[in-house]
Amino acid sequence: MSSPLVNDSVPPVPSAPSGASLLATAGRQSLLGLRMLLAMTVLVGVLYPAVVFGVGRLMPDRADGSMVVGGSGRVVGSALIGQLFKGNQWFQGRPSAADYDGLASGGSNLGAGNADLAADIGQRRADIAAANGVSPEQVPADAVTASASGLDPHISPAYALLQVNRVATARGLPATEVRALVEQHIDGRILGFLGEQRVNVLELNLALQKLKT
Repeated sequence: MSSPLVNDSVPPVPSAPSGASLLATAGRQSLLGLRMLLAMTVLVGVLYPAVVFGVGRLMPDRADGSMVVGGSGRVVGSALIGQLFKGNQWFQGRPSAADYDGLASGGSNLGAGNADLAADIGQRRADIAAANGVSPEQVPADAVTASASGLDPHISPAYALLQVNRVATARGLPATEVRALVEQHIDGRILGFLGEQRVNVLELNLALQKLKT
């Protein structure tokens, strides 16, 4: 009868792997890693950029920044970035905390209760009301507040229509004709229910430029 302290089922302790075995294992792992590196390089460094570029070529206007070309054939801006228009003969966009600089996009970061912001809004409202011959109460909110990016290219239909008489007078055009132009450039809500109606100021001004005085 065997001793209870002896267990014949216990496996023997394996011997330490040899240096050649370790070297072979390291080589296989390095080769696997290299193959994975090459595969990912081709996938995300070649194929993925090629697919993105190809899709972009299907929509070159959007892929290149939605550039807008004027009547002279020159690029006059982007449909995605607001810009400053000087003079009563143009429709004006929203104020910009970034001074319409595409490299300095951002808001003022002033809170709704900030005294400086309140003063700026009050001054803008008074100036816009005086320039357009309306009461301060008729000036819509987007006319006196900057967007979070400072580069919003759109204004509300209310603000665009508010400027009709000023622009028509400055250009010697019938107000009805300018109003009709604004109404033609009112974009609806995205998918019919997202966001609000809006007017792209650059596109409206380009269309305005084509009207005969």
